[in-house]
Amino acid sequence: MHAPRLPLTRDLVLVGGGHTHALLLRMWGMKPLPGVRLTLINPGPTAPYSGMLPGFVAGHYTRDALDIDLVKLARFAGARLILGAAEEIDPISKRITVPGRPAIAYDVASIDIGITSAMPELVGFDDFAIPAKPLGRFATRWDAFRNGSDPARIVCIGGGVAGVELILAMAHALRQQQRLAQATLIDSGSVLSVLTSQSQTRLRKALDANGVRILQQTRIDHLSAGRIHLEGGRVIDSDFTVGAAGARAYGWLETSGLQQHEGALVISETLQTSDPDVFACGDCAHMAYAPRPKAGVYAVRQAPVLYHNLKAVLGGGSLKSYQPQKDYLKLISMGDKSALADRDGRSFAGGLLWRWKDHIDRKFMGKFSALPQMPAPALPRSRAKDMEVVLGSKPMCGGCGSKVGRHALHAGLGAFSGARRADVTPLPGDDAAQLMTGSATQVISTDHLRAFTEDPVVMTAIAAQHALNDIWAMGASPQAATVTLILPRQSADLQERLLAEIMHSAHQEMTAAGAAIVGGHTSLGEELTIGFTLTGLCETPPLTLAGAQAGDHLILTKPIGSGTLMAAEMSGTAPGACVAEALDLMCQSQRDAATVLRPVAHAMTDVTGFGLLGHLQGLCAASDLGAEVDFDAIPLMAGAAALAEAGVRSTIFEDNAALLPGIGTAGARALLFDPQTSGGLLASVDPARASDALRELKNHGYHAAKIGEIRDADQGIVIR
Repeated sequence: MHAPRLPLTRDLVLVGGGHTHALLLRMWGMKPLPGVRLTLINPGPTAPYSGMLPGFVAGHYTRDALDIDLVKLARFAGARLILGAAEEIDPISKRITVPGRPAIAYDVASIDIGITSAMPELVGFDDFAIPAKPLGRFATRWDAFRNGSDPARIVCIGGGVAGVELILAMAHALRQQQRLAQATLIDSGSVLSVLTSQSQTRLRKALDANGVRILQQTRIDHLSAGRIHLEGGRVIDSDFTVGAAGARAYGWLETSGLQQHEGALVISETLQTSDPDVFACGDCAHMAYAPRPKAGVYAVRQAPVLYHNLKAVLGGGSLKSYQPQKDYLKLISMGDKSALADRDGRSFAGGLLWRWKDHIDRKFMGKFSALPQMPAPALPRSRAKDMEVVLGSKPMCGGCGSKVGRHALHAGLGAFSGARRADVTPLPGDDAAQLMTGSATQVISTDHLRAFTEDPVVMTAIAAQHALNDIWAMGASPQAATVTLILPRQSADLQERLLAEIMHSAHQEMTAAGAAIVGGHTSLGEELTIGFTLTGLCETPPLTLAGAQAGDHLILTKPIGSGTLMAAEMSGTAPGACVAEALDLMCQSQRDAATVLRPVAHAMTDVTGFGLLGHLQGLCAASDLGAEVDFDAIPLMAGAAALAEAGVRSTIFEDNAALLPGIGTAGARALLFDPQTSGGLLASVDPARASDALRELKNHGYHAAKIGEIRDADQGIVIR
C-alpha cells in the first residue's frame, strides 16, 4: 500500500531570522518533527551576520558574504517563509500580525528579532542618521556611501565595542580610498568602559592611527542635515552618521503582555517567556536567571537548546536548560586586517587574531552556504519500466513548470472538438472561450497552479493574477470567479487557518480586479493546488491570437525567467533576493497594462507555460505571420540569466524547446522557452501607437519593452 504523506497538526512560527533561528532551521531541515508546519517571518529574504559586519564595512568582505540566505534555508527546512515585519503578537488569541496580510496563527512561537540602535528621542536622528542595527539597512546605506568619490566626514554615536569597531572599519575603508576628511566618535560617557585597561589602550592607539578623534562625556542636542549639534552650541560636520549607542528591543514587543526587562522579553532557563508557548532568544531576550550582556555567542549556543525544547513542547518530552558561560572571548576588529582578543582580564592583538576571527566567521557562514544534501527516498527495488525516465533527475516544478507539454496536450486532445452551440464562438488556442449571453459578450477561462511557494497568501495572489491574465489578454473585464482548492491533509484547526489565509488573499486580488468570488470547491490531496475559473465581459470584440499584422511591434509587459528561478529555488541554488523579486513580479497585476494595450493591440496573449517563444508561435500561427525578436531587448528577471548559463532548466523546458527546434537554447537563450507563471502580456501593437503605449506602461510601473516585430510568414520566427 502507498504510504500517505503525514498530516500536519501543529503550527510553529519563528519570528525573525536571527542567528539562533538560522541555526535552528538548519537543524530542523536535517531532522524535522513530523506533523509540524514551520513558518519563518522576516522582513527580507536575507539576514546579515553581525560577526562579519565590521569586515564588510572595512572592505574585507563583499555584501553577499555578509548575508544568510533565508530563502534557501527555509526551503531546506521545509518552512514557509513570510517576507514582512511582524508588528504585534497576541498570546491570548495566539496570533501574529504582519501588515498587509491576515494574522498568522501559531500553537508555539519563538522570537529572535535582535535589537535596534535607533534613537527616536534624539531630534533629527531618524532623518539624518542611520542606526547600526538592524544591520541590513545600515550595510546597504554604507555600501552606497562607500562607493562615492567626495571627501567624507563620518561620525559614530556610541563609544562601546560596537561603535569603536564601526568607526575603525569606516575610517579604514575611506582612508584606503583617500577620501577620509574627518572621523569622530561621540559618547555621552566613557569610551570602551567595559574592556580592560590594556584593551582600551590598544584600541585607543588604533583609533588615533586611523585619525579618529574621541569626544567623551559629550551630549548631543539634535541633528540637522550634515551637522551634529552638541549641547553648548558646538557643531560637528558629518556626511555619514551612524548610531551604535543605546541598543534596545523593538517597541512592538511592549504590547504583547509578556514580561519584560528594559524592553527585552524575560526568559527562563528553558528559553520560555512568561507564556510557555512563546520562546525568545538572542539579543531581544533577557536571561533573568543569569543576566549577561548582549553578545552573539549566547545566541549561537542557545540554538541546540531551543531546537530540543520546541520539539519537546510540540511533540511531548522534557525540557532542557540553557546555562550561559560566565565570560566569553571578545574578538574585536581594528579596521585593517588585525584584531584584538579580550577575555578574563587579558588582551592580545595582531594580524594572526584577525585571521583566526576570519576563520571562525567563515566557518559559521559555511553552515548556511553549504547545506547538507538530504538523500531522496529510494525507488522500489521492483518497479515498472521507464519509471526513472518519467521521474527525471530533479523534482517536478510547481506553477507552470509542471504543465503538460504541448505535444502530449495536442495529441491527447486533438480529436476532441466539444459540443457545438450557437452561443459559443470557437477560438482554438486562445486564452479564453467566447460566449454570448443575450446581447452580452463574455469570455470564460480556468487555471490552477500546483504550489511552488509555501506562503499561501503569496501563492494565492500569484494564482489569481495568473488566471486573471487570460481575461486581460482577451481585452475583457473580469466579472465573476469561482475558487478550486486542493488542500494538503491536516488537522481541522490548520485547515481553517489555511483556508482563511487563502480566501483573504483571493478576495483581495479579485476585488482589486473588479471580479466577485461567487463560489468554489475544496478537496484534500497530497499538496496545495489553487485554481480559479473566471468570466469576463467584453465591451468591444475580444482580442484574439489571429489579429496580428505585419509590421506590428511586439510589446512584453513583464520580465521572463520565473520557471528557471523557481526550479533553482527548489534545488536550493537560487539567490534568495532574486526569488523574492520574482515572486513580487508574479504577484503584479496586469490590469493597467491591459487598459493601455486594449485600444492599440491587434492581437494579445499572456506568456505562461509554453514560454515566450511558444506563445509567440501560437500568435504567429493564428495570424499566419512570422516574427523577428531581439533577444537583448527582452527584459529578464534578476538572476535568471546566470542560472540559465549554469544549466538550470524547468521540468517542461525540453517540451517547450521542441516546439521550435531550429532555435538554439545555449546559455541565457534557454529563457526563450522558460515556462512562466503569471507572466506578462505579449501584444502585437499598431506601430504608430507603440511608443506612446510603451511609455505609458513604464509610467504604470511595468518593466515593459519592445522585443521585436511581426514579419511575413515565410520568415518564420527569427532571433537576432
